[in-house]
Formats: sequence, structure tokens, C-alpha cells
Amino acid sequence: MMHHLRPLLTSAMIALAITASPSVAAGINAGERQATEDLPFRSQAIAAFDTPWALAFLPDGRLLVTEKPGRIYLTDTKGTKTKLSGVPEVAASGQNGLLDIAVSPDYGSTRQVYLTYVAPSGEGTRLVLARARLEEGEGRAKLAGLEEIWRQSPAGGGGQPGGIIAFDPEGKHLLLTVGDRMRPESAEDPDQARGKILRLTLDGKPAPGNPEEGRGGTRAETWTTGHRNQYGLAFAPDGSLWEHEMGPRGGDEFNRIEPGVNYGWGEVSEGDNYSGKPIPRHATRPEFRAPPLFWNPVIAPAGMVFYNGPMFPSWKGSALLGGLAATALVRVTLDGKGGADEAERFQMEDRIRDVAVARDGAVWVIEDNSPGRLLRLTPKN
Repeated sequence: MMHHLRPLLTSAMIALAITASPSVAAGINAGERQATEDLPFRSQAIAAFDTPWALAFLPDGRLLVTEKPGRIYLTDTKGTKTKLSGVPEVAASGQNGLLDIAVSPDYGSTRQVYLTYVAPSGEGTRLVLARARLEEGEGRAKLAGLEEIWRQSPAGGGGQPGGIIAFDPEGKHLLLTVGDRMRPESAEDPDQARGKILRLTLDGKPAPGNPEEGRGGTRAETWTTGHRNQYGLAFAPDGSLWEHEMGPRGGDEFNRIEPGVNYGWGEVSEGDNYSGKPIPRHATRPEFRAPPLFWNPVIAPAGMVFYNGPMFPSWKGSALLGGLAATALVRVTLDGKGGADEAERFQMEDRIRDVAVARDGAVWVIEDNSPGRLLRLTPKN
């Protein structure tokens, strides 16, 4: 997500990072680890929202915050909130509603922002990717010229929408997570977007260079397959792409994302069904990519950013994840060889929905609650 500040890399560096990663066998289970209450940061409450879902920094340091019931606020760092008009109608129920928001790579010239939401339709709800211009004047703000640039087809499904947006480091393409919508069999169907990560142009079309470029339909859009409910997607400083997704009863995953790879959901997992019925493990099906890091019991990860700021120098290059079930902020480190491990888990005493980093290096998080606080984290020392 462009609102999580990232360095720009050349396409050659990205290609090198993608192709250099080996296949990784099922890795580290960090599910039993405990959160520490000895926090290296102080927390300042800035504002409160009704079930906030995502936050995105504008170039001037202000934030856009979405609320799942269907509202967006422009918020300054002192907590002054301006409600945006022009927000589309959403189907807000359970896990569904207004989801992610991301600032376009060319925001300086277009003032465009991208957003995802679950929209109502006569055939069932659909995950939608849209974009609009952010316009301001006379103390007001609105989304203007809203256009849908991608929508889930066929419609239907339950929760588990995914809906995370990530721009590539060059700002020429976007990646979109589409959850399985509680239909696990669809994650392995190449003609359905459910359970996939899509790679699109900034106009929402299939991106050149996709694994099945030219096949048409969902196949031409698909970057990876076999996902459940991906609530985190971000590029690391070295250009590699990482994702996390919620498992069933156990088996949250942290994966390196590489084009054309199948990660196995619908067939394998590091967790089991809620009924208690076992699911085969990745080790039984080597054709599917196993996660280098997973959590069983779950942490229910949500939101992700790679830290590259000055305030927490020991965190540089680490991924910061929110934990819903864990009520924690989780720091994950990469080993540079395709592996990952949980380095620290900080007790936050509430469900953390999204994480972002400001230009000054402060970490900002939002709580999944009503009211859910917007918090600014800065070093204690």
C-alpha cells in the first residue's frame, strides 16, 4: 500500500528479488508465543472512529481513515476529523463493508485515491475496487468522479473479502487481495477471483507480464492462487512482496508472494476446520507453497507495513502486523533467504486492525472497535 511509505526500486531489482527466492518448506510456528507488556514505545490517542478498517497517509502528513459501516474521514495529526462525501454504498455486515484505502502513486498530479468495499447487488455481494479524486474546499472534502475499475465476478459469498491494495515500488501496477468469501473450493478455481492475488494496471486491467497474460478473464489478472483471507500485503525494502492471511482454526500464514505460485488453500492448511475436521498439511502436498512462518493458535493478522523510519532503528526492514485475536502489534523479521520469524509481540490491549508509518518514523495503528482509537506510537527513550 502506497500509504505505507516504501522506497522506490528499479524493475530489475524487483525481478531479481522475485526470482531469487527458493521454495520454502513449512516453517516456524509462532502461535504459542506471548506478548510482552514491557513496551518500547509510548502510545498517544489521536482520535476515535466507529469500527475503523484502514488508514492511509497523504503526502502532507494527514490521514484518510475508513470505517467499515461506510464512512471515510480526512484526519490531521491533532485529531481534527472531516467526513468525506461521495462515498459509495457498501454492504456492511459481519466482516464486509468499506475496507482498504490507498493513495495513488501519482497523487501529486491526480489527487486520486483507491478504495475497496463489499458492494450490494441483486446477485449477492461483490468485492469492488474503485478510485476517485480527493477534492477539498471551504472546510469540506469529498470523493469526486468515483469509478469502479474492478469488481468480483461471479457475485456472492460470505465474509473473508480480503480487499488489500498494494502498489508496486515503481508505482505502475497495483496488487489486490481477494479472499475466498467463505467458499474455500473457489480458491483453486482459476476462473474465479476468490482466493487470489491479482496484479492490475492502475486502470484495473490485467497487468502485462502476469503468469497467464493473454488468457482473458480472471486468469489474465491472477498473480497467485490458493489464499483464504489476506488482510496484509506489502513490499519489503528489497522489493520482495509479502502477504499474510487468516487461517481457519489455526494456521494464520505469512508468505513470500511470487508470480504463478499456488499457496494451497482449499486443499491444505497449517490449521483445521472449525468443526475440528483435519485439513491436510502443506507437507503432504509439495506442489503447494508452504508458509515460512505461521501461527497456530492464531493471532488473526490484519494490516501490514515494512518499517524504514528513523524513530525505531532496530526495526528497520521488519514487517509490523496488527493482531486482532492477539490484541497485539507483531514485528516479523526476514532472513533474506525466503524465511521469516516473529521477533516481538507487543500487548496493545485491543484488537489492532491496521498499521502505517508516518514520514517522521512514528508508527500509527487503529483499533478494531467502536469506538476504535487512532494511536501514534513513539519511542519511550
